Amino acid sequence: MAKSIEGIKNNVGTHAAGVIISHKPLTELVPVQPSKDGIIVTEYPMADLEKLGLLKMDFLGLRNLTIIKNTLNLIKLRKNIDIEINKIPLDDKKVFEMLSRGDTDGVFQLESSGMKQLVKQLKPDSFEDIGALVALFRPGPLGAGMVEDFVERKHGRRAITYPHESLIPILKDTYGTIVYQEQIMQVFQTLAGYTLGEADMVRRMMGKKKVDEMAAQKDKFVSGAKRSGMDIKDAVVLFEQIEKFAEYCFNRSHSAAYAFVAYQTAYLKCHYPVEYLASLLTSVSGNQDSTANYIEDAQKSGIEVLPPDINKSYAAFTPDGGNIRFGLASVKQVGDIVVENIIKERETNGEFKSIYDFCKRVDPKCSNKGVLEGLIKSGAFNSLGSSRKQLMENLEPLLSSARRENQNKASGQGSLFADVEDYNEFELTGSAEEYDTRTVQNFEKEFLGFYVSSHPLSMLRDKLPFLMSHKTTEIGSLKNDHAVTVCGLITAARQIPTKKDPTKFIKFVTVEDLSGKVEGVCFHRQLAEYSPMLEVDQRVIISGKVNRRNDDEPASIIIDSVRPVDNCNLFKVRLSGGFEFEELAALKNILCNFQGNDPVVLSADNTQILATSALWVNSSNDLVSHIQKQFPNRVEIEVESLDTVKV
Repeated sequence: MAKSIEGIKNNVGTHAAGVIISHKPLTELVPVQPSKDGIIVTEYPMADLEKLGLLKMDFLGLRNLTIIKNTLNLIKLRKNIDIEINKIPLDDKKVFEMLSRGDTDGVFQLESSGMKQLVKQLKPDSFEDIGALVALFRPGPLGAGMVEDFVERKHGRRAITYPHESLIPILKDTYGTIVYQEQIMQVFQTLAGYTLGEADMVRRMMGKKKVDEMAAQKDKFVSGAKRSGMDIKDAVVLFEQIEKFAEYCFNRSHSAAYAFVAYQTAYLKCHYPVEYLASLLTSVSGNQDSTANYIEDAQKSGIEVLPPDINKSYAAFTPDGGNIRFGLASVKQVGDIVVENIIKERETNGEFKSIYDFCKRVDPKCSNKGVLEGLIKSGAFNSLGSSRKQLMENLEPLLSSARRENQNKASGQGSLFADVEDYNEFELTGSAEEYDTRTVQNFEKEFLGFYVSSHPLSMLRDKLPFLMSHKTTEIGSLKNDHAVTVCGLITAARQIPTKKDPTKFIKFVTVEDLSGKVEGVCFHRQLAEYSPMLEVDQRVIISGKVNRRNDDEPASIIIDSVRPVDNCNLFKVRLSGGFEFEELAALKNILCNFQGNDPVVLSADNTQILATSALWVNSSNDLVSHIQKQFPNRVEIEVESLDTVKV
């Protein structure tokens, strides 16, 4: 059976950016077929096509270029400033300060959690550093220790050395380390007398690991280096180092191009955050995780993301003063044609005065019950003075009245008093009070995909760093079995029996924080204890380990423990002078004797860390007394309630 399928292609892959160019129609030269996306692709691999004499070019498209363009348009529209984005200064201190803080959400190439950590360690202060970051943040350099060496040399914690003085101009910008393929070529050219063409051939040999061909180059390199005054032993060592580095080196021109786009996005985020984040949010609309993450980033910067407004919103996210306004196209049940109709009417005849005015002026096809429900529940009519609740309670009679009036106008049966101002205004009945907070949150979540005016975790925003080790959006970049703690709201839960034993169950929950969401999996042993807390709308702190079956699947958390947020305290212990090892051991013993659900934060000098969940406590005067006796006159203890908002 195996032999009968041996050699048959499992699947067909399509190059992400490769385009074949020919002097004749490709159908006359090679077999072609439509891909699953409808794109015409060749049935030959790229290497075979090149052997046939066809030209393969890679045309890479980046949505970041569109984001930059849209940002520049918004800046021009709002501030009448023309920015030549390709001529901005590459030594802006504020930009590098922002990057060094790790504030890189939305910055091209620099926003993954691993890259953020590297940026904070490196603290780039030049454009060259950004290019090096792009080149070094790959599995090869990270695994080979090149990244650590680069960081240590930059900050003077490790000596910068050069194999030969003639190589100082080549390796100076990268602190004596070989980072780029072009540097390898320059070393061969400068030190060993290779032509540029010969040096490029050697680079290709190294990249493709052609061991036999490289062995033949060793003697030539050593001889050339000797003529340049280098010791033979040192030349051999250098050649072997280059062979090793060549496996990991990136090409500098590619790094520089990417670094330039990265710097441009960082520049716009630093100096024009509202315009940039508005363009960024528009670019990821439809991707809930990315949108939630950028909304959280905006809010951390003091920029509010406001609900849609029937008189202020356009189709996409747009700046509104110092904040950002949700686009009407983001509202569920409101299509593009409806949005176009609303904006056109508003710009032609002025703002809408009331929901009834809206219904009379907008095409009835664009103001039906479904559209109005989406606009009302998302908060688009809030600025007109009526609550969501009152509008929903009056929706049916309001639509009926507007429909009758439009029919009368169409038939020419207008009222004798039609010209009297506000005569035809519909009178809303009932109380003007709003729905409760939780209902409003649910409406926004249903019709916008996000909690906008408030989030069940928003009152905990400043405490979240002490309640979690990672954001949910960072889980995907971690390796299997990495221990994590997340704090979030459970938005979905389902329980199924195990295959081996139908009497045992597994529970799958979706945990959402201010940045995104992640799936948690609770097996039978833990489920017996934690099932009541793993229900929809529960605010919880979950500890566990990262798990994914393969690289194509999103990461989840295998749950080890669950603790409630509500009715809990944050137990902060600050010790002047820092903790000695023996003191930490003594403190650990005390905490273990008062185990509970209250997270523990340890502080010393300028450092704060969240203690592992095994050391969380049940806050009490007795616990405080024990710690104060152990550390007389050196300890400060603060117990802060987490139950700051009821939802």
